[in-house]
Formats: sequence, structure tokens, C-alpha cells
Amino acid sequence: MTDSKDTPVIEIRDLHKAYGQLEVLKGVDLVAPRGHVVSLIGSSGSGKSTLLRCCNLLEDSQQGSIRFEGEDVLWKGTGLARHPADRMQVTRIRTNLSMVFQQFNLWAHLTILQNVMEAPVTVLKRDPKEVEEKARHYLAKVGIGDKADNWPAQLSGGQQQRAAIARALCMEPRALLFDEPTSALDPELEQEVVRVIKALADEGRTMLLVTHDMKLAADCSDHVIFLHQGKIEEQGAPAELFGNPKTERLRGFLSATAA
Repeated sequence: MTDSKDTPVIEIRDLHKAYGQLEVLKGVDLVAPRGHVVSLIGSSGSGKSTLLRCCNLLEDSQQGSIRFEGEDVLWKGTGLARHPADRMQVTRIRTNLSMVFQQFNLWAHLTILQNVMEAPVTVLKRDPKEVEEKARHYLAKVGIGDKADNWPAQLSGGQQQRAAIARALCMEPRALLFDEPTSALDPELEQEVVRVIKALADEGRTMLLVTHDMKLAADCSDHVIFLHQGKIEEQGAPAELFGNPKTERLRGFLSATAA
């Protein structure tokens, strides 16, 4: 692993992913430079969430390379039998790529504070007192510092998702991965979460963002990738992609999402 500022946090080349005979990703390249926000857009089934899960090694890919901060993921086997070769490497990479899911996945039996503290204490073995201080800091950062002692069921969906973001931040990862973080929320609660994501982007955090919200992708991203049927159909800076789409497929997708 290298610490050079020029080394991308995540670099993927020629990635292929299949479920049995169904090929979901068909040779995708992706680079997430340090401090950049890369958004993945596309219709349902285009491979966006699968690509994100492959980045975090939650899914095994069958071909192609994945590099985290200059370090190649080691593989054994080929094709559908390919798996990461080094479990310790997988754990280390995963703890540095915190994922925020569409569903909040909070532990119902733990308070919000305990939810945020759980992984740094149990996985990273950090001192609970230090973790608590950081957890309270991140809860305040996402605007729910006063909910630390509440149970998840006592919070709105938007508040629960902000707690999930605080939980991801408390791991102090090299990058944040968002998988449709606002799609389970109604429009009013969605805006609470959008504001937090925009604030994180403004801080220069490295983020990969799968979203159906074109305005969020346009406002937050340094680079946008449009996936269609497992391939990159078009990519570029947000102003270029949204303002002057070059392909008929992207034009059709954007007009459908604007309707």
C-alpha cells in the first residue's frame, strides 16, 4: 500500500462479474482518485450496485484487477471459482472502505451511539473512550448529536440513514461507498441525507456514489459514470455528461429520470 497523493484510492480494470450464466459486469474500468467523488448512474439492473460491492470485495469478480491505494487484490482460482487469496488483506481493505447501504442496517438492540461505536471497538480494537468521543463528534456532524441515546426505532428514516453515515465515518475510512443512500426515503427526509453527502463532498472526501438522484450526482461529483447493461456507455465531468450527453442511451435515460 502506498501513501502517494497521486495514487488512486480505488482502481479497477476490465472487471467482469457473473452470477452463473448471467453476466452483470462486462469489462468495467473505474478510477477513484483521492479526494474525488465518482458517481455511478444507470437504470435498474445496469450493474451499479454490483460494481460497488465488487469494489468492497463483498462480491467476487471473475476477471480483471482491483487495486486499493496501489496494492493489488490477490486472487486464487479462475472464472466462477475465483476468490480473494488473502483474507487478512480483504479485512484490511474493507475496513478502509466504509459502505452506506440503501437500508440503514442499524442494530435494533443498540442505541444510536452504540451502533456507531460497534465496529471501531470490535473490529479495529480501538479504545472505547476514544471511540465514544469520535462517535459523538460524527453524530453531531451529521446533525443528530442529540439522538445518541435513542434507539433506532425512535428515529425517522432520514435520521437513521444519517446515523448509518456517522457509523461509516467513525471507521475513519479512506473512502466512503454509498449504495442508493436516499432511495428508501421520502423526498423531505431525502434532503436531510443529501445535505450531509454534499457537505462530505465539500470536505474533499473520497466517495463512490450509486444514486438515482441526478441532481445529487450533478452537484457532488467530480466524475460521473453511466452504466448500461454491465458496460460503461458514457463517462465524464458532470457538466459535460448532463449538459451534453453524447449517446442516445444516456439522452433517453436522462429524459426518463427527468419526467
